[in-house]
Amino acid sequence: MHKAGFVNIIGNPNVGKSTLMNAFVGEKLSIITSKAQTTRHRILGIVNGEDFQMILSDTPGIIKPAYQLQESMMDFVKSAFDDADVLIYMVEIGEKELKDEAFFNKITSSKIPVLLLLNKIDKSDQEQLEEQVQSWAIKVPNAEIFAISALEGFQVKEVFNRIIELLPESPPFYPKDQLTDKPERFFVNETIREKILMHYKKEIPYAVEIDTEEFFEEENIIRMRSVIMVERDTQKGIIIGHKGSALKRVGVEARKDLEKFFGKQVHLELYVKVNKNWRNDQRQLKRFGYN
Repeated sequence: MHKAGFVNIIGNPNVGKSTLMNAFVGEKLSIITSKAQTTRHRILGIVNGEDFQMILSDTPGIIKPAYQLQESMMDFVKSAFDDADVLIYMVEIGEKELKDEAFFNKITSSKIPVLLLLNKIDKSDQEQLEEQVQSWAIKVPNAEIFAISALEGFQVKEVFNRIIELLPESPPFYPKDQLTDKPERFFVNETIREKILMHYKKEIPYAVEIDTEEFFEEENIIRMRSVIMVERDTQKGIIIGHKGSALKRVGVEARKDLEKFFGKQVHLELYVKVNKNWRNDQRQLKRFGYN
């Protein structure tokens, strides 16, 4: 008997969705930083066993959209309800509610199995943990609750095994050696964006989009040319930094991560370009995959 199915992870920003998916897949597919709205796309990670295929979906954190890009991000979350065989609702210690009531109602009325993962329990004591488990059991009575630490790996294996039990009988949906549904350029873009999230403050990381225009793989090296798009000239200056120092740091750190990811030498060229109001431009959002 072979099992296969879609396991979709939803929750507020910064609750650990990407950390959990990367722990399951064993590869760094989703970027992880301490900033909200790190994940912009719906990213599939595929875990294959001899008799199962688990297709995990990391989605953007649920927010109230302020511009068109965020509207598109929330559309990815909506789509996660449509094709899930198992729904993972992730919350963290101290959290009281999902920021969108309509999404919350979809979870509590779901006809498919729901696993509620109470994450970051390493930051709590036993009394708080018990109080939180009881509280969520009342709010989401249709869910199985697991107290976990995705970062520390606590109870992650138990959740993984429970998901396999819940998967429907099915042949695999993807080739058994496939890790994700995203092309290579996507991971180049996301790696560069992660470094920008880490090193720049305020609005800068949220006004940035990456476009990898060239990706040539040779026997011993991959040559890439990527453009960092910002919305204003002042942002361009901040990204580049004094005598190009800030941009150089992003390039060096991204290249090191990409060499680990692809397992070979990488030559990365970075450029910065002003692309006014791209976050509210439907045509451009579609080009960047937000459709």
